[in-house]
Amino acid sequence: MKEDKKTNSISNWTCPLPKQDYDQIILGHGSGGSLTQKLLDGGVFSLFDNPWLNEQEDGAVVQMRGDIAISTDSFVVSPIFFPGGNIGDLAVHGTVNDIAMCGAVPKFLTLSFILEEGLPMEEFQKVLMTIKEAADNADVDIVTGDTKVVEKGKGDKIFINTTGIGFMHPRAALHYKNVKPGDAIIVSGYIARHGIAVLSVREGLEFEAPVLSDTAALNHMVLDIIEDFGDDIRFLRDPTRGGIASTTNELAQKTRLGVALDQTSLPVDDVVEGACEMLGLDPLYVANEGIFVAVVDQENADAIVHRLKSHVLGKDAKIIGHITEEHPGQVICKSLIGGRRVVQMLPGEQLPRIC
Repeated sequence: MKEDKKTNSISNWTCPLPKQDYDQIILGHGSGGSLTQKLLDGGVFSLFDNPWLNEQEDGAVVQMRGDIAISTDSFVVSPIFFPGGNIGDLAVHGTVNDIAMCGAVPKFLTLSFILEEGLPMEEFQKVLMTIKEAADNADVDIVTGDTKVVEKGKGDKIFINTTGIGFMHPRAALHYKNVKPGDAIIVSGYIARHGIAVLSVREGLEFEAPVLSDTAALNHMVLDIIEDFGDDIRFLRDPTRGGIASTTNELAQKTRLGVALDQTSLPVDDVVEGACEMLGLDPLYVANEGIFVAVVDQENADAIVHRLKSHVLGKDAKIIGHITEEHPGQVICKSLIGGRRVVQMLPGEQLPRIC
């Protein structure tokens, strides 16, 4: 079993990045000239050292075997630092997880920045070091990328784009077409933490206890259950924007089957639940960045949950519902008092700029 690596925490590093000549990002850092080269040499190439990136070409040539999975994403979270993480580890985790949800093993990432003029160099370097830690923990190499700088007021500190490449696991058979009536629905941990963590900073909210984002790389945990259970794992998805509600609605609409959820089984942290009640939010719609939803064969559902619980990131995994032939194309949730309600797709943007 591949356990999550925590020994490479940036808090333990003793060798900081080289000091730059400027305290802030200036337009010249995006000119492609000497300032750009110095920024990259002192803050990117030296930090993400590997044979592919060291070529310093506009692209990277890598060797892959068999079928591959590719995913790309852009990250524009505001604020860029939030309890439990920042835009840097979010960018790595988001793309790594998208590759893992395909049933693939992530291997390579591209990394591109759009920096706003005036971004403090210290903040940029902190983001870089967090990216390094996240990539190392996920066992992926950053092999190529790009950096652009826009004028002050035409960005929001920093935007990041990452593209991930991974090779398909031979035992993976993940597709919504494989989902069957009776299959169990599992969530790998507490829901709604990321959205509430970002909102708490943005709005200056304080709760009884701090709410930390759940941002994390899920690929090692996903690999374990695919290796152990193969095609008993029918479907995987990380419920980011729109939360559990959007993920399950997409599944119901694609399969033309029904999704039955049980609110009594939803793992929601007490502080997060209280925050949602105070803010008038439904945890089912709040964003997540460190959990996944799995549709699995009912006969092995308990064993899969037990396997997930052997991981730190999966210790709160639970069965939250099942697939049914009733109410095709709809998600129905059984309430705490025994009633049933329709869980619709998120009609608009509930929490802007959460990833």
